[in-house]
Amino acid sequence: MIKMFTTQLTGLFKRIYDKQEFEIEDGARLLAQAAIGQGNIYIKGFGEMEAVTVEALFGAEPLPSAKRYEDSTELTEADRVLVVSRFSTDEEAVALGKRLADEGVPFVAVSGLVEGEENLVDLADVHLDTKVIKGMLPGDEIGERVSFPSSMAALYLYFAIGFVIREMLEEYEE
Repeated sequence: MIKMFTTQLTGLFKRIYDKQEFEIEDGARLLAQAAIGQGNIYIKGFGEMEAVTVEALFGAEPLPSAKRYEDSTELTEADRVLVVSRFSTDEEAVALGKRLADEGVPFVAVSGLVEGEENLVDLADVHLDTKVIKGMLPGDEIGERVSFPSSMAALYLYFAIGFVIREMLEEYEE
């Protein structure tokens, strides 16, 4: 089972990069505007996606200008937001996306793309798809799928964005 899971994860990360290389750069560019300017990159993770917030703030290499987004956060025009949820139709994430869009605050969303009337894809300036919308491995029951590594996929995208942001900041400082 571990070997199959490892193979599936490797394929997932490759698909994410191969299909979204330019979107990753676009998202990083949007977020880097805050770090280069006078703003902050606010991060809001929902559920298990709080792992991205924790990594950005307390990991071995914290993201420059990163702060945790709280409902009481007052955003400026220089700020950018990274919204991370399991699915693109997550009600809380969509509500935040609507609020940000209404206030004209640019944001990047990371989530598994699913069909739905209210969707982060339609609200975000850049949406990055984790490509995790069901379990990756067959379970014991017929038709059952297990192993749902949405937070791992979101962290992969976070690190990819972070690499590009750091490169941009280095170029800007030269």
